[in-house]
Amino acid sequence: MPSVRSDRRWTIAVRGAWKDGTLWPWCLAAVAAACGYGVATVFHPGYLSADSNTQLGQALGDEPVNDWHPPVMALAWRVLIAVTGNFSVMAAVQAAVLWGTLWVLARLVWTKTRSRGLSLAVLAVGFAPHIMNLTGVVWKDVHLAYALLAVFAIALTVRELPPDRVRTRWALLVAGVLFLTYAALVRKNGIPAAIPVFALLVLAAWPVPGRRRWQAATAVFAAAVLAGGAGVSAATHPLATKVYAVIPVDDLVHVLTPDQVRAAAEQAGASADLRDGLVAAAVTCRQRNIASDAYLQCFPQRRPFDVTYLDRRADVIVRMWTQQMPKHWKGYAEYRTRVFTKLLFRSNQVFWNGTRVNAGARLHPEVREQPLNDTLRFALQNYVTGFARDLPMLFQGWFWLAVSLVLVLRRWWPGPYSRELRLLGASSLLYILAYLPTAPESNYRYVYWPALSGTVALTLVATAFAARRRAAAAGEPDARPAALPAGRAEAAPAGPREGAGAAG
Repeated sequence: MPSVRSDRRWTIAVRGAWKDGTLWPWCLAAVAAACGYGVATVFHPGYLSADSNTQLGQALGDEPVNDWHPPVMALAWRVLIAVTGNFSVMAAVQAAVLWGTLWVLARLVWTKTRSRGLSLAVLAVGFAPHIMNLTGVVWKDVHLAYALLAVFAIALTVRELPPDRVRTRWALLVAGVLFLTYAALVRKNGIPAAIPVFALLVLAAWPVPGRRRWQAATAVFAAAVLAGGAGVSAATHPLATKVYAVIPVDDLVHVLTPDQVRAAAEQAGASADLRDGLVAAAVTCRQRNIASDAYLQCFPQRRPFDVTYLDRRADVIVRMWTQQMPKHWKGYAEYRTRVFTKLLFRSNQVFWNGTRVNAGARLHPEVREQPLNDTLRFALQNYVTGFARDLPMLFQGWFWLAVSLVLVLRRWWPGPYSRELRLLGASSLLYILAYLPTAPESNYRYVYWPALSGTVALTLVATAFAARRRAAAAGEPDARPAALPAGRAEAAPAGPREGAGAAG
């Protein structure tokens, strides 16, 4: 009899928790965990490109670490392998970070709207074809995107904390700074995208920070990036490559004629091998109609590939660029416009096969020992490429550039996160525009962060619109804040956040 009564009380408690909504966040967590596990299974043991194949070798100690690719990613992979004994853990961690972040956002939407359907819609972002296509591809672009999205979710969580949760607030802020530092270190051009997200984190902690708080927060972030970079260098001792020199190489061989390249090299004091290599690259790119990535596609390379070649010649290449580009500014502007428009309108590699690597490399032996599941791989490929055919704008930079512009330029968005959505759009916008002078080629992974952030932003806007319609149908007052003087609209919903800032 006592057992029956206990079971009845348990049933009543569960039903009550379901009705009042306290059980639903845990249901969302279970759904997110199941989805993340399923996605990780599809991608197991992880899809590798030539870049990630090289970084796996560095993580396993088979080759020295170099800064052509981010040493912090090789170090993180090395630590994960040391803990688990398996290289496939990196792809699983990527899926876990994405779906964990989506769960946090879904929980926030549930808290604001009390709608199970709208909260599930946030989780559905992880299954969007232009998001899921790279979830298990071990790329620094994916790491940047997931780290920045995690900071966004942390900032929204901090924003909603009551004023007495001081320790939780500071723990989350520290986690946000760590994710943001990793984002800045894992992608050399990720700093422009990180700046608005950093501002979002600061504004979550202090809704109206003064100048001193901005200065202090900026100093902490800069110190974290510098200390993180120094720590990674001390742990990995990376070979210097000065990979940034590939950008001026692209400009020189595409803007100048081969004869002009030869003359420019001689004027800058280049060595004979560099001069001949640049001339050969200019000729090859023209003959094969290669519009970008000249150093890897057109420059004569020795085997094995010498990652330190540019390190010894970068100063001369930069000197050539500074001497020649002002004289050929029109050709430079035309060339950079050509490459950027190709990135925006003809992004390639919307799906990475995972069974091969490019640049003449071979998959690492440990990867070949754990082959991909061909059935799941082909199912994923059909899913992604079908959408790429029917909805190509999802995989093109121009669309996400337009989304980011709309997010930034619209003064108010429905729901509680108007300012946060504008900052998210600013992050995407700066990241895309940073490729205008630097894009090495046309590749979808270069717009993966704008695609992810834009999809999340559009989903949050859609859920806010739906919540407003439900509230209007139920006769509830409009949640839109009353008009305020310019510059004070964001300070309106202060409430507990004022106390949060004081507590912080």
